[in-house]
Amino acid sequence: MKLLNLFRAKTTPEAQSRPQASVGQLFDGLDDPDLLAFMRNGGGTASGAYVTASKALQNMALLRCVTLISESIGMLPLNLIERGDEKKYATTHPLYRLLKSRPNQWQTAYEFKSLMQLRLLLHGNAYARIIRSRDQIIQLIPIDPALVTPKLDDQWNMQYHYQRKNGETLILPASEIFHLRDLSDDGIVGLSRVKLAREAIGIALQAEKAAARLFKNGVMAGGALSSPDKLSDEAYTKLQASVEAKAGADNAGRWMILEEGLKAEQFANTAADAQHIENRNHQIEEIARAMGVPRPLLMMDDTSWGSGIEQLGIFFVQYSLQHWFTVWEQATERSLLTPEECGKYFIKFNERALLRGTLKDQADFFTKALGSGGQQPFMTANQVRELLDMSKDKSKHADELGTPLIKDKNVTTNPAKN
Repeated sequence: MKLLNLFRAKTTPEAQSRPQASVGQLFDGLDDPDLLAFMRNGGGTASGAYVTASKALQNMALLRCVTLISESIGMLPLNLIERGDEKKYATTHPLYRLLKSRPNQWQTAYEFKSLMQLRLLLHGNAYARIIRSRDQIIQLIPIDPALVTPKLDDQWNMQYHYQRKNGETLILPASEIFHLRDLSDDGIVGLSRVKLAREAIGIALQAEKAAARLFKNGVMAGGALSSPDKLSDEAYTKLQASVEAKAGADNAGRWMILEEGLKAEQFANTAADAQHIENRNHQIEEIARAMGVPRPLLMMDDTSWGSGIEQLGIFFVQYSLQHWFTVWEQATERSLLTPEECGKYFIKFNERALLRGTLKDQADFFTKALGSGGQQPFMTANQVRELLDMSKDKSKHADELGTPLIKDKNVTTNPAKN
């Protein structure tokens, strides 16, 4: 009888848990890139948050990290420089204008570099289609990283499979793609920092949701009025009117007159509230650590501002941006210069724009660069003027290194003329 019961149709459905779609995961349509990422990765984290590149940017700590790095890369000049003793800008080369001012028909150099760096930080890869005319690069067209798959063929040549909007796949050689990649475990595809840190980001997003729910549904009263006896209707009405009359910023700090034995009891922050704030601060540290940005630049530490701001800026350039400078410089030389041109030119960011310091610091540096105090000069007058965005001095010796100036008491002499 029990064996037959195994095959007998059940007339009443059992009450059992069934897998349900995650509540609150909305997509703009079938072409939403978040939908594709959700289908590929499952979308979830241990914290229950759904983390993709666009969702992650809703966290303020990550948004600050990404915008800080992307804007810094976008505003710094990326120069094409001729090799040799003079090392002057290659202004006559078509690539100089492309990197300096106009990479394509609708973007400025700042917008192009910021967008590429943003995608590089979020996806681990950034791509741009190289458009040539008569063997000269005339445009760099950004491509969505979700539509590009880099692969190595059997001859160890890099190929890029680009999926067009009509669904067609276009196979492009490495000579037609400008590829920026973050750290990689295979040398082909860069690792996405958002994916690697998605658990930390997920916890941060859930902590923000918890804080939002507290403001929406939690009791935000500052205290309570208690009475040993039940209040009469008249006393309750008077008390309610008195409380409402004392509300607002203009009445902050004023005392209330209590009647009928009422006692005021102020609510204090609980240990759970303090732990919630501590957890949120810890997640900010985790995100800052993943993106390589110092905590003070996320507006976390007031004590690091003031006299330490100069050292903080140097730290940010050396340990946060220098990695990205190298990625950009070597990728542009690999993809945008021919092997013959690599022997004549090199590409470099001008990071001095972030390290200028105060006017006093600049004045001290430039006087030493020109040979003040008996030091061997290493800059000409026109090189100093160029760094200050000033027009060139057309005098005879403005492009020549001077001789060390020795300061003797109140008289400055040039030993070469004595």
